[in-house]
Amino acid sequence: MEIQQMNDILYIVVPCYNEQDVLPETARRLRRKLEELIGAGRISACSRVLFVNDGSKDKTWELIVRLHGECPLFSGVDLSRNRGHQNALLAGLMTAKDRCDMAVSMDADLQDDVDTVDAMVEQYYAGCDVVYGVRSSRKKDSFFKRFTAESFYRLMNFMGAETVFNHADYRLLSRRALEGLAQFKEVNLFLRGIVPLVGYPCAVVEYERGERFAGESKYPLKKMVAFAMEGITSLSVKPIRYITILGFLIFLVSLLMLAYSVVRWAQGATIIGWASVICSVWAIGGLMLLSLGVIGEYIGKIYLETKGRPRFLLREVLEDLDGKTD
Repeated sequence: MEIQQMNDILYIVVPCYNEQDVLPETARRLRRKLEELIGAGRISACSRVLFVNDGSKDKTWELIVRLHGECPLFSGVDLSRNRGHQNALLAGLMTAKDRCDMAVSMDADLQDDVDTVDAMVEQYYAGCDVVYGVRSSRKKDSFFKRFTAESFYRLMNFMGAETVFNHADYRLLSRRALEGLAQFKEVNLFLRGIVPLVGYPCAVVEYERGERFAGESKYPLKKMVAFAMEGITSLSVKPIRYITILGFLIFLVSLLMLAYSVVRWAQGATIIGWASVICSVWAIGGLMLLSLGVIGEYIGKIYLETKGRPRFLLREVLEDLDGKTD
């Protein structure tokens, strides 16, 4: 059966922060993938790999400029300063939005299987606006990594953030989905939770995640915990509701203790109670500080949102060598 020819433009958006060690191999594999898809008539020859330099301190941007000069399939965006992975990814997607029909986002470390792009493109042509790349298993991870990662997704969903289990930021978005994403204006970004809110038809493709080709992970445990807090407080108010429920339960316990004390006093019993009083004071004091911290986190986010500061600023965008925009 003859394969139908397609002319839709694909952009592969790759955020980069200090990726000089892995970038040449990443570029080689992505170039081969684009050339395969273009040669098979699945995507337009105007398709591109869009590298986003997130304020790297090494030679990442110099490499991107060189790749752009050597091959028209490579383009690049240089942010004015480091803005973090989520903002860098959004900057790339918003830059690609008016240039492409579909965009695939993936990390530069080559842990995401490049060949899965084929299946994503097929789902796009089947009518899906969002295609999630989901890990088929975590057999290669250590027990600690597997436990913390799976706990992360379960905690996010329990707290009300709608996420796709075992999905990071490897996904395809159609132009319509990108335009929908552009309407979400919050400064505190958690794309794994925002993209499902866009809606539109979606699909899931599974892939085997590999080892990092070179360099060091940009998400150690400390950053993962901060990332989880960012996602929960950006997408859900359940922590505040849980504080309200906890406060109500503590109030009920205090009423029971009051009734118990009155009964013991009526019986003429001596109330020793030193240990219980000290434990109660410390427990309630700790809960109050925790509650104030959670509430303060939300107030801080409201403060940042009201400022309306830009999520990113572009220093330079590399266009085609002939000066024309795709």
